[in-house]
Amino acid sequence: MKIGIIGAGNIAAHHVKGYVSNGAEIVAIADVSVAMLERRKKDWNVERVYTDYTELLAQSDVEAVSICTPNAYHHPATLAAAKAGKHILCEKPLSLSLEQAQEMIDTCKKAGVILQINHHLRSNPAAYKAKQMIDAGDLGIINFIRLRQAHDWGGLAKVSDNFGKLSLAGGGTMLDNGCHMFDLASYFGGEVTEVYARIATLKFEIEVEDVSSSSLQFKSGALGQVENAWNATGWEEGFWIYGSKGSLEYTNRYGKPIMRHSYRFSPGTNWDTTDVTNYDFTGESNHTRHIGNFLAAIRGEREVICKGEDGMQAVKLVLASYESAKQNKPIQIEPFLA
Repeated sequence: MKIGIIGAGNIAAHHVKGYVSNGAEIVAIADVSVAMLERRKKDWNVERVYTDYTELLAQSDVEAVSICTPNAYHHPATLAAAKAGKHILCEKPLSLSLEQAQEMIDTCKKAGVILQINHHLRSNPAAYKAKQMIDAGDLGIINFIRLRQAHDWGGLAKVSDNFGKLSLAGGGTMLDNGCHMFDLASYFGGEVTEVYARIATLKFEIEVEDVSSSSLQFKSGALGQVENAWNATGWEEGFWIYGSKGSLEYTNRYGKPIMRHSYRFSPGTNWDTTDVTNYDFTGESNHTRHIGNFLAAIRGEREVICKGEDGMQAVKLVLASYESAKQNKPIQIEPFLA
């Protein structure tokens, strides 16, 4: 399969690696920066480069594209790609408004092209296994879900404008990292009916927040918590799921991530001694697995793992959380966004 890359920044490198690992060929790149195009042309051994992505979309041999632009440009690039008949893997968040998200979904359906959102944590083997266990009832009734993604930009003193300026990014860590966590919240727990969030800017001189917390109420009755920060030293990605029959804990904070399943099967378990099964996953990265799922969906071998509607749901929870933080009160999802 022949692929075009729209937006050649850091995240695009993960896409390229994923495509190559899955046997696809990168044949064209578009980016507004000539210097970036020259660098990527050499690094990725791609001859065709364009400063205007509409020229890339006009290439008849390009079958699918990854849209890796700043958030504000996901909407127009997706519409143009769909109208050109290209299958689309769009970086998260899907869009910066629900109106834009719906238009993107509708346009892709009308054009008959695949739209997959790069909430790549759905392709994390631990998250996928957790979803299987939840659906099978292995954890019983889910009562609490905690999700966290936090980092400090690798120790950088400044945040780039693509992430720190409101006009380009649309939001800070609650949008950038939080959309992944809100997506997993829906993936694990189903419909969220209410959020209550707080945000702050405490480390960087930027227009958006660098720390956030959002409390969730699920339709099922379960509670949840989404935590994000750009002022955490190092990197963490994790989830904690508690049910009436067992719990799952997963984090990469302390080295190689292992998912721990705690439950009570043996007689004589106690307050701090339970039966435990540890899941140690190997293989390709989340990004590479997610791109493999995208290519498989194009070939008709599987359902799209993260559809446009899923991406829209994550945006919905982010927007409601921002409104909650603004008003300092709980926000009911459907009345607010009806």
